[in-house]
Amino acid sequence: MKPFMDKDFLLSTDTAKELYHDFAAKVPILDYHCHISPQEIAEDRKFENITQVWLGGDHYKWRQMRSNGIDEYYITGDAPDREKFQKWAETLEKAIGNPLFHWSHLELQRFFGYTGVLNSETAEEVWNLCNAKLQEDSMSARNLIKQSNVTLLCTTDDPIDDLKWHKVIREDETFDVQVLPAWRPDKAMNLEKPGYQEYIQKLAEVSDTQIRTFADLKEAMKKRMEFFHSMGCLVSDHGLDYVMYAPASEKEVEKIFQGALAGEPVFKEDAAKFKTAFMLFIAPEYARKGWVMQLHYGCKRDNNKAMYAKLGPDTGFDCISNYTPADQLADFLNAVNDTDKLPKTIIYSLNPADDEVIGTIIGCFQNSDAVGKIQQGSAWWFNDNKTGMMKQMTSLANLGLLGNFIGMLTDSRSFLSYPRHEYFRRIMCELIGGWVENGEYPKDMKNLEKIVKGISYNNAVRYFGFDLETTI
Repeated sequence: MKPFMDKDFLLSTDTAKELYHDFAAKVPILDYHCHISPQEIAEDRKFENITQVWLGGDHYKWRQMRSNGIDEYYITGDAPDREKFQKWAETLEKAIGNPLFHWSHLELQRFFGYTGVLNSETAEEVWNLCNAKLQEDSMSARNLIKQSNVTLLCTTDDPIDDLKWHKVIREDETFDVQVLPAWRPDKAMNLEKPGYQEYIQKLAEVSDTQIRTFADLKEAMKKRMEFFHSMGCLVSDHGLDYVMYAPASEKEVEKIFQGALAGEPVFKEDAAKFKTAFMLFIAPEYARKGWVMQLHYGCKRDNNKAMYAKLGPDTGFDCISNYTPADQLADFLNAVNDTDKLPKTIIYSLNPADDEVIGTIIGCFQNSDAVGKIQQGSAWWFNDNKTGMMKQMTSLANLGLLGNFIGMLTDSRSFLSYPRHEYFRRIMCELIGGWVENGEYPKDMKNLEKIVKGISYNNAVRYFGFDLETTI
C-alpha cells in the first residue's frame, strides 16, 4: 500500500515519477486565469486565520458543507471562524474521492508543513498550527504567490475598472511577479439582466462616450480596450450560458439595444441576437490587438432562487448545463474566421460531454497563425478532478495535439490554490507515463521533457505572448 499523499502521490509508474520529479515539478506557474483580488496583492494582505484564507469565498467548500447537513450559519453566516473551520474539518473527513480532499491536504503540506490528516479530531491542532504560521511575513498575499513559484498571473476585470491596484503593483519594484488585468465584458453584453442601464451609464462615464446607440457602445468598448492594453492586458474572457450564433440585421440589433436602454424586458431570442452581434464585433478587436479570447460556457447558474436572494451569485448554487449547441459554436467561429480576424481562442465547456465536440471543432480552425491557435481549455470547475482532467487530456490527445496544450489555471479566489497546478501536473505525468510504460509512446526523455514542460508552462508563455522566459 502506498503512503498517504507522499512524494509520489498520484504517480504509479517509474516513468510517471521521472516525468513529474525531473520536469514538471521544476518549472514555474503561469496563472493566466484567476479571480484573485489585485487590491489584496497591492496591499500585501495578511490573513488572521485559516478560515479567512480557506473558507472566505470558496463556494466549492460551501457546497460540500451543505451536503454534510451543515447549517448555513457555519458556512456563510456569522458563526465564529473557529467553529466554521471545525465544520469544514468534519465535512472533509467524509470527502473520500473528492478533489477538495486532495487540494486541502496539498495546501496544508506545501504552505503549512502539515503532513497529517485534517478531520474532526485534528481540527484544533491544525487550526493552531496554521494560524501561527499565518502570522509570519512569508504568508502574506505576495509571499504566498512568490513561494508558489508564480511568474505571472492574470486577474479578472470589468471594462469599467480603473485598474488602480494594477497600477500600484506595476509601479512597485519590490514585487517582481507580473500581475496583469484580463478583460471580462459580460456586464456590457448581458442586456437582459437587472441593472443594465446603470452599468451602461457607468461605462459611458469612464469611457467619456455618450452611449445612445450600439455603435456608441462599440466605441466605448474600444476605448476601454485601449486602456486595458496600455496596462498590459493580453487576455479576454467571456462567461456565457452557451456560445450562441443568432445573426440579425443592424436595424434589429439596434432596436433590441434601444429597448434595453429604455428599461423594456428583453426576450431570450432577442438577447441571443444582441449577444451574437456583440461577439461578432469584439472578437475581431481581440485579433487586432493580439489578445487571446477565452469562452467559458455550459453553466446553469443560481438554481436555488431562495439562496440567491439571500447570498447573491457565486455562492455554490450552479450546475452543469446540457444546452451547449455545437452547431452554434462552430458557426460563430466560422463567421469570425470569415473576416480573417479570428483571435487565438480557448474554449471551455462545463459539460464534460462536450470534450469530443470541442476537440473536433477546434481542428476546423487551426492554421499557421499560431501553434495550437484554437485550444480546448483545461478541465474546468466541476471537472477539475482526476477523472475530469484525464478525460479532457485523453480526448484532446485523441483528436488533436496534446503536446501543444497550454495546461492548467487556478480559476480561484484563494492565494492558497496554487497546489492545484501540482495536482494537475501529477495527473498529466501519470497519464503520459502510463502510455510510455504501455509501449504506446517511446521513452524518448528529451522529447517527453519538451512535452511535459510545455504543457506545464512553456506553451502558455508562447501562446499568450507574455514577456517571460520561454525555454525553462
